[in-house]
Amino acid sequence: PRGEGRAEQSRQREGVGQPRVAAGWSSRSGHSASPDTHRGWLLKWTNYLKGYQRRWFVLSNGLLSYYRTQAEMAHTCRGTISLATVHIEVGDTCHLVLTSGGRNYHLKASSEVECQRWVSALQQAKANATQMMHQSDDSGDEVTVAQPDRALTSGALKTLISKLDDLSTCNDLIGKHGAALQRSLSELEDLRCPSDGNDKLKTVNERATLFRITSNAMINACRDFVDLAEGHSRRWQRALQYEREQRHHLEETIEQLAKQHNNLERAWREAPSTHPLDTSDENEDVEFFDAMEDSPAFITVPASNHDTSGSYALQQRRGRRSRIPDKPNYSLNLWSIMKNCIGKELSKIPMPVNFNEPLSMLQRLTEDLEYSELLDRAARCVCTLEQMCLVAAFSVSSYSTTVHRIGKPFNPLLGETYELDRLEESGYRSICEQVSHHPPAAAHHVMSQRGWTLWQEITIDSKFRGKYISIMPLGHIHLLFHSSGNHYVWSKVTSTVHNIIVGKLWIDHSGDIEIVNRRTKDTCHLKFSPYSYFSRDVPRKVTGVVADSDGLAHYILSGSWDDKMESAKIVESSRGCVGSEVKQKTVYQTLPPKLLWKKYPLPENAENMHYFSSLALTLNEPEEGVAPTDSRLRPDQRLMEAGLWDEANVHKQRLEERQRLERKRREAQTNIALEEGREVEMYQPLWFEKRLDSETRESSYVYRGGYWEAKEKQDWSQCPSIF
Repeated sequence: PRGEGRAEQSRQREGVGQPRVAAGWSSRSGHSASPDTHRGWLLKWTNYLKGYQRRWFVLSNGLLSYYRTQAEMAHTCRGTISLATVHIEVGDTCHLVLTSGGRNYHLKASSEVECQRWVSALQQAKANATQMMHQSDDSGDEVTVAQPDRALTSGALKTLISKLDDLSTCNDLIGKHGAALQRSLSELEDLRCPSDGNDKLKTVNERATLFRITSNAMINACRDFVDLAEGHSRRWQRALQYEREQRHHLEETIEQLAKQHNNLERAWREAPSTHPLDTSDENEDVEFFDAMEDSPAFITVPASNHDTSGSYALQQRRGRRSRIPDKPNYSLNLWSIMKNCIGKELSKIPMPVNFNEPLSMLQRLTEDLEYSELLDRAARCVCTLEQMCLVAAFSVSSYSTTVHRIGKPFNPLLGETYELDRLEESGYRSICEQVSHHPPAAAHHVMSQRGWTLWQEITIDSKFRGKYISIMPLGHIHLLFHSSGNHYVWSKVTSTVHNIIVGKLWIDHSGDIEIVNRRTKDTCHLKFSPYSYFSRDVPRKVTGVVADSDGLAHYILSGSWDDKMESAKIVESSRGCVGSEVKQKTVYQTLPPKLLWKKYPLPENAENMHYFSSLALTLNEPEEGVAPTDSRLRPDQRLMEAGLWDEANVHKQRLEERQRLERKRREAQTNIALEEGREVEMYQPLWFEKRLDSETRESSYVYRGGYWEAKEKQDWSQCPSIF
């Protein structure tokens, strides 16, 4: 009818309603189509080889889905974007960019008019979705709470009561710490004797630090309480309704995936001898090509199917224990610890073993050798670039044991040592020594009969950031291959422990590692991507490029620090560019990737044994003939492993107090020597000594020798009594 045609033309002139089908649009059938329901053709950026590809887009219920064809809507959705959290940016020449969860979608319309219509529809859909999630508090609508919602409300009220108890505890602590701090300030003002100034100032600083920690906890607890309280407004009910609609959409998507799965199974059964090509546009986006803000400066194009010929099996370790006593179910309550800290100096507060795992930092450093067979293979390599790939895989493998390990290793005492003799099983011997207490530093030396030597000095620097702790290992790792003289040097990345105050603890590693072969000047640059819940990348992703001394890339490395690493040889490279809005990247065409390293499976019952690996389970195993300073002989650590945590805490406090007294004694001797004008005798480690690096001109602790000879003679007369 003419009236309907005129109304349609009027809506189009006003820029609202449904755009014309001739322009590539159509609305859903029926008269009940909502204003944010549209569908039509757009060009979507896929990869550097294919560029922009035509895709069928459907906007419905705050979600933008896309397909290769209209017929695919019945069985295969290539991707879905939630408009509630998307950022819409309009570019030049009919170009628009949607950003969601750290990922960019580059789209193009056939004309500027059509582009504007898409933008209007998307912005309207985003506004509707946002309004659904964040309804105003002063809304007069009555919401009927269903029976399941009442149960949720009851549980949330219990949580609020618990949070109120935390706030009450924090309030008491702040009051007590504040009063103690005020008393210290008053005493400092009334100070008459200058000699007491340092002690008083130290007390004030310690009480101020304790007050700051408690205040941070109070702030976090208040934030949690406010967040929970806001969840009981009408806005929460609206969000529940939105989640129900999202669930319905997900159910439909799962049904589509099930149909697609059945179709693939049927196709495979009909042609079992062939390998169907992966035609998923989404696979291309996720793995290599979609434009992302923090993506690496290269992409790879595998030339054929995946090859795992580089895999190797776990060597059987014989004669070693395969389990330790189960970890007791002791809860870790921050507030109970802080209550016990009232009125004490921070330096005298013993942190309980609840925070620890029954290994020392020296043993954790030795655990870097979990995959020493990678270095055995590297020692047999003729090609230095292939050797670099294995060295890089070894540097990544040292992090694989930490993914579930949130317990803190015991801080070694000054002069504490740890040896690991694996000549029979793995061909190497390892010795560590704690060479400094402030700052804490450990030196490590490994000699292998299979053609390599490794040494390192690591100093740990940590910073408390409120919700997380950053741990920065300082120092270099050196690796020398005997036959070739190739000398590799690299450092460790930053480790971060999240949810210190509230939530479940978890660990991540991020940053860059630059491995240099000092002899040939070959390099490998590794990037540890920080974990992001919204990223579509593989979690804990690691990528890298191996280049020669001229900067020419030869291998691409990829994988994750908690699972595996692969290498792919580059056969061709080129520069690609898709306009000023997309960063220029190097496109590498590679041979099929080969597996360099694969993480060993954890032992059975690992979740009750601190998530220790097979090697970690043997590190604290009692062994005859070791030095009396060996970490295996620490009583607090041994008691904790046995599950006797209360007794372990008593011994831990005794050892720490003894170490503090020994440090004060050395400081007093140093002061006397300075007053008398005598040369100050600095602490000297027993098995390591400081040497100057001829290339960097930096000094570090290097093994001086003698330990294994002393063990053979069982002559430990030089060793101090530290336990």
